Amino acid sequence: MVVTEKLSLSTDGDCHVIDVTGHVAQHVAECGMADGIVTVFAAGTTVGVGIIEYEPGLLKDLEEAMERLVPREIPYQHNILNNDDNGHAHTQATLMGQSLVVPFTDKQPTLGTWQRIVVVDFDSRPRTREVVIQMMGE
Repeated sequence: MVVTEKLSLSTDGDCHVIDVTGHVAQHVAECGMADGIVTVFAAGTTVGVGIIEYEPGLLKDLEEAMERLVPREIPYQHNILNNDDNGHAHTQATLMGQSLVVPFTDKQPTLGTWQRIVVVDFDSRPRTREVVIQMMGE
């Protein structure tokens, strides 16, 4: 069986990290399956999905690491060719990836103690993001 749900998020951009673990867990609990996998997919090229320990120090560390790896203030062909300012955001999101698969058992995501599922908006402005949560199992 496959069940697909969607989640709409308002974000601030600039490495805004949103914990969606509760949303994912709720959909898994209500999907009618006990065991399987859940895919979390962010529909966008400047947004990523991952797992992190959701605490202020690590959130700041993630933001600073992305800025060191892919600085905002260097020239990007995307910005030049499209008269845009978010080439860095596209590159950061590509490094993180737009999807994540997590197993679930007994109607609960199988996460470690501190693991949280997050959506990270790297864009240069606030956005409304669509996240697809798809469960497959039995």
